[in-house]
Amino acid sequence: MMQTAKILDGKALSAKIQQELSTAITKVQSQIGRSPGLAVLMVGDNPASAAYVRGKERACQKVGINSFGRHFPTNTSQAELEAEIAALNQDERVDGILVQLPLPAHLNSVELLHKIEPDKDVDGLHPLNLGKLVRGEAGLRSCTPAGVMRLLEEYKIELQGKQAVVVGRSILVGKPLALMLLEKNATVTVAHSRSHDLESICQTADILVAAVGIRELITREMVKPGAIVVDVGINRIVDADGNSSLIGDVHFESVSIVAEYITPVPGGIGPMTVAMLLQNTVSSYLKKVEIME
Repeated sequence: MMQTAKILDGKALSAKIQQELSTAITKVQSQIGRSPGLAVLMVGDNPASAAYVRGKERACQKVGINSFGRHFPTNTSQAELEAEIAALNQDERVDGILVQLPLPAHLNSVELLHKIEPDKDVDGLHPLNLGKLVRGEAGLRSCTPAGVMRLLEEYKIELQGKQAVVVGRSILVGKPLALMLLEKNATVTVAHSRSHDLESICQTADILVAAVGIRELITREMVKPGAIVVDVGINRIVDADGNSSLIGDVHFESVSIVAEYITPVPGGIGPMTVAMLLQNTVSSYLKKVEIME
């Protein structure tokens, strides 16, 4: 099959952003008297989560952010985690706090997210930050949707007046992304796995975002020729030999023939999510300079 779609390269843009952040940190470090700090809290032994956390810590190291993360055993109680978050809220070396999801079933992730100081909520999931997004006010934005928007901006993709369809309605991606697209004057439809005639809805999209967590759900027939297709899905598959690989929510091969632009999986939105996490941490850190001035 011949690919005609141009690639939206999240990996390359993420590297560029990390370089910019590194420069910004170097510039103000002596003024603040320390490096930025990020605390990623992980509970249990989910291998995918462990890989994500390692990736985040490596990226922190690369740009000059100190890691204050902790890995807790699966049986850690809600009270222990809340106490840890309370301590990190008070810790002046920490600019960002992130709870790695999913958590073991006995823990209440919503309650934990509510405990994070909104100014340190680098995942952008605290009700205060989500409320600011709804109101169109400045605040920490959820990393994955912010990464999608930054990637579209980098490639100068016009959103004003365009028909955008977001497939997926999670609080992590679908809902905040729909609001961010609205903010840029796109006309937004939010669809999901229970939408009737999903194919017809998707065919209306100038910008189609798949964030539903169903492998290769979006096929060539569902995509309008010349559409921009953004694949947020990360689905791990294991072959007969036990080797695992990642595929998205979009059937890349067939959709590449009709789309104008497409994001690969991996190498598209994944690296952008990490870049936005680092950017949120550095933004929170740079606020200290404003306070000092």
